[in-house]
Amino acid sequence: MSQVVLCGNNAFTRFWMARSASGFAYHMSAVAIGWQVYGLTGRVLDLGLTGLVEFLPQFLLTLVVGQVADRFDRRRIASVCLGLQGLALLVLMGESFGHTRLGVGGIYACVAMIGASRAFVTPALQALLPQLVPAGELPRLLAFSASVWKMAMILGPALGGVLSIAGPGYAYAVAAGMLLLAALGVAGIPVPAAGKPRQPASWSSALDGLRFIRTRPVLFGAISLDLFSVLLGGATALLPVFAKDILGTGAWGLGVMRAAPSAGAVVMSLFLTRFPLRRSVGRTLFVSVAIFGLCTVIFGLSRSFPLTVAALVGLGASDMISVVIRASLVQLDTPDALRGRVSAVNAVFIGTSNQLGEFESGLTAAWFGTVGAVLVGGIGTLAVVALWWWLFPELAHRDSLVAADTPPGT
Repeated sequence: MSQVVLCGNNAFTRFWMARSASGFAYHMSAVAIGWQVYGLTGRVLDLGLTGLVEFLPQFLLTLVVGQVADRFDRRRIASVCLGLQGLALLVLMGESFGHTRLGVGGIYACVAMIGASRAFVTPALQALLPQLVPAGELPRLLAFSASVWKMAMILGPALGGVLSIAGPGYAYAVAAGMLLLAALGVAGIPVPAAGKPRQPASWSSALDGLRFIRTRPVLFGAISLDLFSVLLGGATALLPVFAKDILGTGAWGLGVMRAAPSAGAVVMSLFLTRFPLRRSVGRTLFVSVAIFGLCTVIFGLSRSFPLTVAALVGLGASDMISVVIRASLVQLDTPDALRGRVSAVNAVFIGTSNQLGEFESGLTAAWFGTVGAVLVGGIGTLAVVALWWWLFPELAHRDSLVAADTPPGT
């Protein structure tokens, strides 16, 4: 047993370093791409199109990437696709330094390549992690991994912005180097020998991830609860309006408010790393989402900048609890042979809720005003919590993250 734990620790160290490097690279390059596109066109709409071009491949490839993650070596999938992201950034670096003439269309092609590569990387890495550590340690390590990603969300854009002052090509160069290091790190992760043969690829097997989630009330409830809470409570899209027109803080206040949810999430993830959830995880999930909705309401009603920041910190902290519980349930309740397909579906649910959540906030703001939109989202989240408690009693009464019937080593 000690050898397994030792191997898991060594493997997780490599996993963590690769995830850290890829997270920083992604958020650094996102700033540089936006800066470059806006510098070329001067149109705000093109910034929105950049996000759409990256998201569409991830959505369209959902069924494909899940099957690939379940049929082939997940290390090789992640390594190759991280390398492809680095290659795309090197092409963008050439454009920035004037060595190539891609134009906006060529930049979008590189962004689409990055989006498609990330579509393969996400389920491959999510499905790989449970192979590296004992099931009982997975929630703690998921919390730690989430803290790394949140730190990348805070520091990555700042570093990308600083490097972009000299030119986005410098940000691309550093980000590409990080991605190539991440690719090498993932390739060297030691994993146990493969078990029974994988199921042959087919349209039916591609849908197995959806079927599995649909027939498991705990998983379906957790994933859909996150979907609707983020969809309704995506108030952060309206932060510029609060900074300029409601609180009057200007750009500096907007920066603080942007960072506040991530700061709360980092603190909570580190807390969960030290004190992992052991009991009453279903009830804890519902309470955390309810706090998320309550913090959204407080944020909408607040006219005090300190109270607003506190509400946003609470929003990020409560969301992190939900993230860790949902991610742990998805990985621990899913057989290894299905983890890639289930992780791919889960990733699309998360991405869709984030994208549509921003759209929903803008639409309801046009209908009800900015404050009204935030209040509708927060109250709607609380209503969803109450409804889901009634619809998914198995989830509400789930005690431990590791189910009693979970086989060892899954």
